[in-house]
Amino acid sequence: MKRLNAALAALFAFATTANAEETKRPILSDAETESISLFREFLSHPNDAHDRDAILKLIEWMEPQFEKRGFSTRRIETAGAPQLFAERHVADATRTALIYLQADGQPVDATKWDQPSPWRAVLKERNDDGAWSIIDWPEQGDAIDPDWRIFARSASDSKGPMTQFLRAIDAIEQGEEEPAFNLKVIIDTEEELGSPHLEDAVVANSELLEADFLLIFDGPPHASNKPTVTFGARGITTLTLTTYGPNAPQHSGHYGNFVPNPALALARLLASMKDDAGRVRIKGFNDGVKLTRSVRETLANVPDDEEAILAGMGLSAADKTAASLQEAIQYPSLNIRGLASGWVGDEARTIIPSMATAEIDIRTVKESDPARLVELVRRHIEEQGFEVIDHAPIGEEAHRRERIVTLTHEISYGAFRSDFEAEPGKIARAALRRRYGEEPILIRSAGGSIPIAPLVDTLGIPAAIVPSVNIDNNQHSPNENIRLGDFLEGVERLKAVLSEAPEPAE
Repeated sequence: MKRLNAALAALFAFATTANAEETKRPILSDAETESISLFREFLSHPNDAHDRDAILKLIEWMEPQFEKRGFSTRRIETAGAPQLFAERHVADATRTALIYLQADGQPVDATKWDQPSPWRAVLKERNDDGAWSIIDWPEQGDAIDPDWRIFARSASDSKGPMTQFLRAIDAIEQGEEEPAFNLKVIIDTEEELGSPHLEDAVVANSELLEADFLLIFDGPPHASNKPTVTFGARGITTLTLTTYGPNAPQHSGHYGNFVPNPALALARLLASMKDDAGRVRIKGFNDGVKLTRSVRETLANVPDDEEAILAGMGLSAADKTAASLQEAIQYPSLNIRGLASGWVGDEARTIIPSMATAEIDIRTVKESDPARLVELVRRHIEEQGFEVIDHAPIGEEAHRRERIVTLTHEISYGAFRSDFEAEPGKIARAALRRRYGEEPILIRSAGGSIPIAPLVDTLGIPAAIVPSVNIDNNQHSPNENIRLGDFLEGVERLKAVLSEAPEPAE
């Protein structure tokens, strides 16, 4: 959920209330030194979600980290990598929070990183020309610049938030206090794979995971980088469409204007799904989504600078799917995430390709049924005169391949959305008001996706997301990073939330 250019990054960098705090503490404290040391150790452990052995070694490192902080741990076995569960009882606590954290990360291409290894964290400062240069790590008592950045895979997504959580527990204990509620922690080890086994794990362990509410420590805040509470996220479903031409690429001189081109057929098909303003034209796609006046007022309170966001991406205008960015992400989206046919660039050749493929993602909202949206796409394709199958044409199908579309899909997980006044939202909002002296930005639903719906739906509990990393962090990309000031302030932010006493039950 993404890379913004340096101009937009500069716009975000000084916008937080946290920055006002940072000017008061330019000297690295002993506790902050320990936080950085733990973070560097955590970052040194590879966590590619596709590498089960690496994930198992990571779990072996995480278990004692939780246990030394008073948690009992156990592994929840799945058909893939185990999930890690940790639990800590608090004396006299009457409420229990389930905490969602993520441990796995995206693959890396080390050749694209501007440092010796993505698994060996480095600290960098920005030069006058905008480039980043590696600098020495500070020691306790050294002056620091909050705008320095820590570069490593999963620095922001999502070892940063987990380290902040562990150090927030330490900070509470050092104040000779306890968290304000019992803690159960589920650590997802397959999030970057779409959490394919999380739902089954939650269903099989619903009693173990039983809690009063869910808090998610993950992701970036609002684009202003101000303290934020998010109350929902869209789900994600992916589709692959393939159209067919000749059974082998053909010479465009010999057969151009005669042999049907699958790339052109696919282009026309994709173009039929949206109008020139970017609105989805598939019948019934937005059914069920109704934005009331109060909802629109809530969305309007989010301080988006849409012109700056577009300018930072090198764009001058947005799609006209809704009146604003916040309104747009309340609807399901239909996105072409990749196209392939023939060859391009230096490898381009004068041929009619044999097939064309489009990868599509649908970001669903709470009102959406993912299976229904896939069926609507199928019907739309059929209405364009194509036969839809779920495999490559074989036998008799091969003779009519130019009018066939192969459609396959995967529903990763659904959307969730909780009420602003539900318990986790009230706790997070009160904690951030106490920390920063003003109401945080409230986001009804994030545009991206996280696999929370299985927890919310199966356990029947409300949820809220408290983000604690800078938005311009290059997550999923080479040179992923976290701003030093955001990392250190995130410890205090999570400490505030974990220390916020729930309101007495009525």
